[in-house]
Amino acid sequence: MNIKLTDKDKIRVSDAEDVYGIMQRILLRDNKIDREKEHFWIVGMNNGGYIVYIELVSLGSTTRTLVEPMNVFRVAILKGAIRIIAVHNHPGGTMKPSKEDKDLTDKLIQVGKIINIKVEDHLIISPTTYISFKNMDLMEKLENSNQYIPTYQLIEKIRKEEQIIREDAIKVEKTLRTEAESKLNSVINYLLEKEMTFEQIAKILNITPSEVQKISKKKPKRKRTI
Repeated sequence: MNIKLTDKDKIRVSDAEDVYGIMQRILLRDNKIDREKEHFWIVGMNNGGYIVYIELVSLGSTTRTLVEPMNVFRVAILKGAIRIIAVHNHPGGTMKPSKEDKDLTDKLIQVGKIINIKVEDHLIISPTTYISFKNMDLMEKLENSNQYIPTYQLIEKIRKEEQIIREDAIKVEKTLRTEAESKLNSVINYLLEKEMTFEQIAKILNITPSEVQKISKKKPKRKRTI
């Protein structure tokens, strides 16, 4: 589930404190019952460190939530993120990473290396505080781990899935662009029928007269001489 970002959230994050400031607000938006369930979010960023999306990847029970690495990276690829931060809450309030938390982070790091998406940090949060794997030097330790290095066959599978996702994203973008051009063509031709000039239409649509002419697929009318 994509989290709707406010203007306060569309910022450049430089450390775990910045991320927690945003994620604490998001956690507190939930009602008390949902807040007692374990959430797993991914914060996606561009190369400049600006947040491009926040996605709730999984919502579990009071003690655990199930996270599949490919679901994490599928969204990152579609959104064009090249850096991600994992965030999850511990409803019980214990600010200590479990073995499962470390193992999942290890897996995400190894998959991220294959598809060139860096896993920068993993935060465990509560309504009042947080811990950062990076600040604990745990990220560096996990990055050097050999426990979950994928086999050659798994690497090829991940790369193929990544390619399929990218191709699907291109198809969706192309379809949206075609639909937008079709609607624009209809508007332009309607205005031409109302005897408006290319220049007048261009001013209304904030494009150039030559673009209006190209989209309309009509030749410009000759100016009348008085």
